[in-house]
Order: sequence, then structure tokens, then C-alpha cells
Amino acid sequence: MSQPAEDRPDLTELRLRRDLTRDEARPEAVSRRHDAGGRTARENVSDLVDEGSFVEYGRFGIAAQRGRAEIEDLIARTPADGLIGGTASINGDLFSERARCAVISYDYTVLAGTQGAIGHLKKDRLFELIERMKLPTVFFAEGGGGRPGDTDFPVVSALHVRAFALWAKLSGLVPRVAIVKGRCFAGNAVIAGCADLIVATEDSSLGMGGPAMISGGGLGDVDADEVGPVSVQEPNGVLDVVVSDEREAVAVAKKLIGYFQGHVAWKDSEEPDQLPLREMVPERERRAFDVRPVIETLADPGSVTFLREKFAPEMVTALARIKGRPVGVIANDSRHLAGTIASDSADKAARFIQLCETFGLPVISLIDTPGFMVGPKHEETALVRHSSRLLVAGAALTVPLVSVVLRRAYGLGAQAMVGGSLHEPLLTVAWPSAHLGPMGLEGAVRLALRKDLEEIEDEKEREALVRKLTGKAEENARALNAAQLFEIDDVIDPADTRKLIAATLEASPSRVAEPRLNRFVDTW
Repeated sequence: MSQPAEDRPDLTELRLRRDLTRDEARPEAVSRRHDAGGRTARENVSDLVDEGSFVEYGRFGIAAQRGRAEIEDLIARTPADGLIGGTASINGDLFSERARCAVISYDYTVLAGTQGAIGHLKKDRLFELIERMKLPTVFFAEGGGGRPGDTDFPVVSALHVRAFALWAKLSGLVPRVAIVKGRCFAGNAVIAGCADLIVATEDSSLGMGGPAMISGGGLGDVDADEVGPVSVQEPNGVLDVVVSDEREAVAVAKKLIGYFQGHVAWKDSEEPDQLPLREMVPERERRAFDVRPVIETLADPGSVTFLREKFAPEMVTALARIKGRPVGVIANDSRHLAGTIASDSADKAARFIQLCETFGLPVISLIDTPGFMVGPKHEETALVRHSSRLLVAGAALTVPLVSVVLRRAYGLGAQAMVGGSLHEPLLTVAWPSAHLGPMGLEGAVRLALRKDLEEIEDEKEREALVRKLTGKAEENARALNAAQLFEIDDVIDPADTRKLIAATLEASPSRVAEPRLNRFVDTW
């Protein structure tokens, strides 16, 4: 007669070992983490995934340091070798059939989240499974980089480790969101940097090398929090979204992954009021305005996530939904550089629309730009190369592109915002106060009549003529005139913009979250 299951020694041992991998087995380490204002890796994973859906891989791994410590000590101190990973469901209440994801997290309470030998093997295994199963992935990347203290696997360089190659090869195959809290250096920072989107807490510091590496390289002593703080990494474009803490980071990550999981149910009774759009563009041509409320009004309420807000702010990039359908939005912000497109903003938009193309998200382009930035100072930033990259990325779009000229659409910069031509998008419309031209209208007047203007000696008379002719050019450049010549498809009431965008998208094929064969690689 067999023993009851609860009395079997092997099951008793298994339960005890499993208990040792849980937070409850390490109250001191957990307490230190909480006292420092953070959450444990298991708390973050639990918050992210749907209850009961997590299938963990390699929970019994321990640090490869048997030559330095007793097995019992390693089991107690280094559960999972500081790397928790597996498959789970995220947003299952919204996307029952597309909710399966992978979740991986370094555990900062285990040897400062460093990358151990067993942890690398676990990552290799999970990355290969992610590729085979096509799983969107969330990776909590906090940690101190490589771990030199492992002794069980002798190495000279450790440069044969495959994890970074396998992770990088997932680019364009599955959407990947990295979450960074606190210190994230060396290999951990590369994991974050190779992701499609990075969410970081305000107390984060990211760098290709931590204090020890910096000091060892003879570059002096640097505090860990000063290596690459948010105050540096947010305006330089490394971070996509900055949040206050891990709880908010998890909420944002769930929302970001959701854009790539597909449509959500939409009720026409929830349609937002579009009348405010009629008043959002100032009547004065030169008056700057915030374009973000335009995006928020066009989109489903609460669906917008702005990305890289402090980097190249003259170009706004955002993920949103229109009638439940996920879309990407690019827009010019006239409050910064008058909405001109410079090197950084061209790269920002190009990288973003490549992401949308890769994962099947339609692109909505809201245009209010005098064109590309010009001048010797800006040419020093490789403006020709970066500006051209935006045109190349736009011309490669196969996802639906819908363009709306809000106010100004001048020159090559405007063409870059519409995939290279006003006739490239599925629909190109303008609001009634919009103007279009081959370049800034005053500049066009001065260029066309340069010799005539030089012959007018009186400066006031000369400038009066420029203003007069510019006024005539502005009248000719009105959107209605462009529509008469069929340069654009229509001039519309701003309040009808959302309706027309939605109708155009409904008439176009959908391939949300189905990556293209030409893999997305950030080439900047």
C-alpha cells in the first residue's frame, strides 16, 4: 500500500526546497530591499502577471560558487542564481488569446542582481523559448553587471556567453519592454538598451560600466547614482518612460505590452468629444501650442503613452488607441525649435515608425512644421544623414499611414512626416487654417526675388515688400488651394478627424503584433 502523498519524503524535500526559493525564506534580504524603497523581484513579477499564470524555469539554480561556500549556504543566499524567469499571461482580461508573454527579472537581493553562470544558462534557455514561442517579453534589468566571483565554471574571458547575442537577435521578432529601477550597469544595461522600450524609475542610474569598472579603468571614483542618472539618460533619449516607482513601472509596462497584443473592445457610446479640436490650433500663425492635447483628444480616453518626452521634444512620439485599435503617433511640437526637424528629432521619429512597422501598428502623423532645420551649426550634427533616415523609414512603411496637416506643412520636413509625399499615406487631410508650401513662405519670397530685393536700398521699403509678397504667398498656400489641385485628399473640420482616421484604418488590413521579416534593428 503506497504512502499518502503528503508523507512521501521526496515530496517533503521538494516542498522544503521550493519554500527556500520564496521571499518568505529570506526576511532580512527582503526587509533591506523594502527599507531602500524597492520591491523584490518576485513581488514585481507577481504584480505584472495574471494570477496563477507564471510558469517558472530554473527556480532551483544557485550561484556557481561551490568552491567558496557550502551548498546549504548558497541555497539559502542565492535562490534562482539571482534570475527569475518564465512564461505567464499578461493582460489576460483584455487579450485572452494573445496574453502569453515571457517575464524575466534579475533579483537585486541576490548578489546585487549580478549575472551569474547559471543565470546566463537560464537566459539562453528562455531567449530560445521566446523565439520559438514568439512571446512578448518584459525584463526587469536592475543589477550590477557581470559577476566575477563564480568559481564552478572556469573561464578566461567569458566572452563566449551567448545571452547577449540571443537577446539582440530577438529584435524585430517580439516586442520587448525593459524595466529599470536603481542601478543598472554593464551587461544589465545592455539588456535594457537592446529592448524596444525602456521604463525607468526616477532613482535609476544606467551605464555601460559601474563604479568599479570606471575606477579600474583609471577614470576616477564615481558614485553609482552619478554614473548615468535619469537627469542624463532621459533627455538624451535612452529612456522611453520615466515613472516614480516600481508599482507605476509595472503598470506602464502592462500598458505598453498591451499595444502589441491587439485590439480592445470599444463601445461607440464611449466616443470622446471632438469639438475642442476646433480651438486647439491658435489663429496666429506664429503662436506656439502644445500638440499633446490634440493627440489625447483624438485617442481613446486614457490610452495615450508619450515616449521619450524630454528627448528632441520638437518631435512627439506616442502609442495610443483609436476605437480600441493600437496606433503610433508622430507629431511636431511648435513650442520647441518652432517644430522644425533636427537630427535628434529625425532619429526619434524614424526609430519610432520602424517600431510601428515591425509590429504592425498604423501610424498617425500630425504635421505642423516649417521643415528640416538648416544652418552650419546643425550640419555639424550630421543633419543630412539623420534627416534622410526619416525619409527612408517613412518610405518603407507598409502599415497604414494617415496624415493630418494641423497648421504648417513646408518643404522636405513636411514630406518626411508623410512618408516622402502627400500621396504616400492612405489619407492626407488638412485642417482649414493649414498652409502648405515647398519651403517656409517668407524664405521662398526672399529666395525667388533675391536680386529684386537687393536693388531696393531702403530697408523699410524692402521689408514691406517682403511682407506683402509673403502675405500673397500665404493666401496661395492655403489648404483649400492645395485641395483644389488635389495635392491633398481633403480639407476637414477638425472635429471630424478621429472619425476619418478610424474609418480609414477600418478599411485597411490589420496585422497588429505580427512582426515583419525585415527585422527591426535600431541603427542609430
